[in-house]
Amino acid sequence: MTETGYAHRLTGPAADYELVFEDTFDGAVLDPGRWLPHYLPQWSSRERSAARYTTGGGELRLRIEEDQPPWCPELDGEVRVSSLQTGVFAGPVGSTVGQHRFHPDAVVREAQPERRLYTPMYGLFELRARATDDPRCMVALWMIGFEDVPERSAEICVCEIFGRDVRPGCAAVGMGVHPFGDPGITDEFSAEVLPVDVTEFHTYAAEWTPDHVAFYVDGRRVKVVRQSPAYPMQLMLGIYEFPGEGPRRPYPKEFAVGHVRGYRPVSR
Repeated sequence: MTETGYAHRLTGPAADYELVFEDTFDGAVLDPGRWLPHYLPQWSSRERSAARYTTGGGELRLRIEEDQPPWCPELDGEVRVSSLQTGVFAGPVGSTVGQHRFHPDAVVREAQPERRLYTPMYGLFELRARATDDPRCMVALWMIGFEDVPERSAEICVCEIFGRDVRPGCAAVGMGVHPFGDPGITDEFSAEVLPVDVTEFHTYAAEWTPDHVAFYVDGRRVKVVRQSPAYPMQLMLGIYEFPGEGPRRPYPKEFAVGHVRGYRPVSR
């Protein structure tokens, strides 16, 4: 661990953070108190946006399978997604109110009960995972504003890895913030080329404070963004397949996750 790491700040009497959210995926059933197994279901439906996955033995495997339908073909083409999220908010059917409105023609197609399973404001968030080098796939852990107010809609991307950007011994790992509808945030995102084999397990983390967000890989600080969303956000964890991008490989496509942890700042 270098001096820019954070592990020493998580334990002991002088710890800056305390663990409040953890899933190590030991059980055979996904914990419904932590995760919703759908991807932005308000713009599609719970059925079409349902994640495919297995869990148990200390590992979650999010999967794209050959017979899996596109999640929202009218607006996002043949893109297929298996994703989990820790909250959902949307307006009534036919409205344009909802989280991460990804297309100008998107309207709520299926009513969603409001859920806030884990919607922190500030803290440290950590993912232990193994990515894929499939050129048609991308894996990511990102955070989005709960968006109960439209301007509370920025994104913190903890890590985003496209299979096409994976090379022997190195990979481009995306990290940073996107504003979407938040006028107080400017786009500050980059794909950092790092000397790691992302097809093996590594730890990706973001420390979100009132004035900055710092990004880490295996405990080493890689990037700092000197701006910060100032409202609750939820986790989004998923694998995406973009048909036609590179040669086709066998199914299933998998994103293996060892743990997800969330820490909150310790009150002094």
